[in-house]
Amino acid sequence: MKILLGERLKELRVAMGLTQKQVAEKLNINSVTYLHYEKAQREPPLTLLADMSKFFDVSADYLLGLKDE
Repeated sequence: MKILLGERLKELRVAMGLTQKQVAEKLNINSVTYLHYEKAQREPPLTLLADMSKFFDVSADYLLGLKDE
């Protein structure tokens, strides 16, 4: 079963003990926009995907569900 980006974002955020608002502030985006990414209602642009992978210290492939580590 393929893991969705939103599921990975939520999993990583919760593991870090952060709220959606806190992550959005760190990524310099609107908190509602971040919520849409977690709920898989929108997909982030590539530049933001890169920022997300740096912030969570994982690969973009992991965020996209292409790799398990």
